[in-house]
Amino acid sequence: MNTLSIVIPIKNEAKSLPELLSRLNAVLSKLNWQSEIIFVDDGSRDETYSFLEKISKQDKSVKIVSLSRNFGKAAALSAGFDSARGDVVVTMDGDLQHKPEDIPKFLAKIDEGADMVISWREKRKDNALTRKIPSWFANRFIAKMSGLPLHDFGGTFHAYKRELLEGIELYSELHRFIPALVNWRGSYRVAEVSIENPPRKFGSSNYGLWRIVRVLFDLVTIKYLSSYITHSLYFFGLFGLSMLSLGGLGTVFLIIRKLSGVLILTEHGPLFITSIFLLLVGIQLILFGLMTEVLSRVYHSSTNKKTYRIRQTVNI
Repeated sequence: MNTLSIVIPIKNEAKSLPELLSRLNAVLSKLNWQSEIIFVDDGSRDETYSFLEKISKQDKSVKIVSLSRNFGKAAALSAGFDSARGDVVVTMDGDLQHKPEDIPKFLAKIDEGADMVISWREKRKDNALTRKIPSWFANRFIAKMSGLPLHDFGGTFHAYKRELLEGIELYSELHRFIPALVNWRGSYRVAEVSIENPPRKFGSSNYGLWRIVRVLFDLVTIKYLSSYITHSLYFFGLFGLSMLSLGGLGTVFLIIRKLSGVLILTEHGPLFITSIFLLLVGIQLILFGLMTEVLSRVYHSSTNKKTYRIRQTVNI
């Protein structure tokens, strides 16, 4: 029998949990999968943990990973991945904006041969100005940068074969780029499923426009780490060599003019300063590339430091 792990990062979702668990159990009882539900409590300050602790004593398939403080969604998902034992891992939110009834659609795609299945909020019920329009532009940009033509990178309602997640470290806003991170590690079959996006019943979203800047910086970071971390000198050396070439051409021109009796600083002062600047920056970039090559060796040989700290676990 196939095994399924459902990983749900939560923070202060005590009001949503009774309905979420009820609907999850109803769905899972109809599947021919042996399943576990892993809740990662990311520093909740309400009754979230006490409720889950009571449920976990009655149902051993409900497991809890309680983090010592709020580390963020990326770290919470990473903790959940490390604890998951299923052949397939489904990630979803605990605020009822992801419908448990959609889980069979993800598993059907896995059965058809997909390695990962990504949700697509085709008809989003969010504010157009603050959420939908920025999300549309961000998704197009991320798709272009990552080379993965998905419609929606913002959601976390996904399904993965567990081996795809092994070794992936998440921090900051990198949970948004799990499909891209997986895709950069190899050639995998990707499927999309359209889901509904019901509004929150309880609480309010913590996401806003200010996160776009963090997302963009994280995207540049993972693009560099995935494409250039093992050959940083090529990345920085290319720019350094270009500047050295331009600076060298300017220097040769100035030397020829000097030999012709021209006063360099009088006739070509700006070109002289620019050439010196280009030469110095070119040398610095090449040296920086060499230094980064050394650091990348240290990076790959360093110990596996986690991005979270667990206070306690239940049924894990």
